[in-house]
Amino acid sequence: MYRRTLLTGLLASLAACGSREFDSPRNLDDACALGRERPNYMRAMRRTERRWNVPVHVQMATIHQESRFDGDIRPPFQFALGVIPMGRQSSAIGYSQALDGTWAEYQQDTGNRRARRTDIDDATDFMGWYMNLTLERNGIPLHDTRNQYLAYHEGHTGYARGSHNSKPWLLEVATRVEQRAEIYRMQLASC
Repeated sequence: MYRRTLLTGLLASLAACGSREFDSPRNLDDACALGRERPNYMRAMRRTERRWNVPVHVQMATIHQESRFDGDIRPPFQFALGVIPMGRQSSAIGYSQALDGTWAEYQQDTGNRRARRTDIDDATDFMGWYMNLTLERNGIPLHDTRNQYLAYHEGHTGYARGSHNSKPWLLEVATRVEQRAEIYRMQLASC
């Protein structure tokens, strides 16, 4: 009996230490409520704002669109003949939905080899790094949520080629991201 109780307690302790906030916060439409529920998210985004000058509301709107603040989200599987799993649609994972190659470039450029896409601190730092590259390569200001999102989605080269212009659905999504960022900006001003 003593061993079973000890083992149960040990397993519960290990589970608590390893638990992470992968589920989305309850209220994604209220920046203040989101910050109260997950203060570590706000700290991470503020650090990124200080380091990379990317406004918190731009980060929040982009993360909302990419992952709904779900740190463990992955693209769906593709199926051959409707039943045979063929792998995922892309290598994107985590809050920022960064692809393997872009994440590896971030790790090399920043020297942060231990960075994980499932960690909110690393994901927001990645976003700051990437959006600054967008400013450098495409001339898009850091507060221009719509065009930053389009370059984030299409990549720097794709954005420069104008690949987003042939995707009406993506232009609509970028407009929604811009609108959400503006709502978050106004909410954050009153928290």
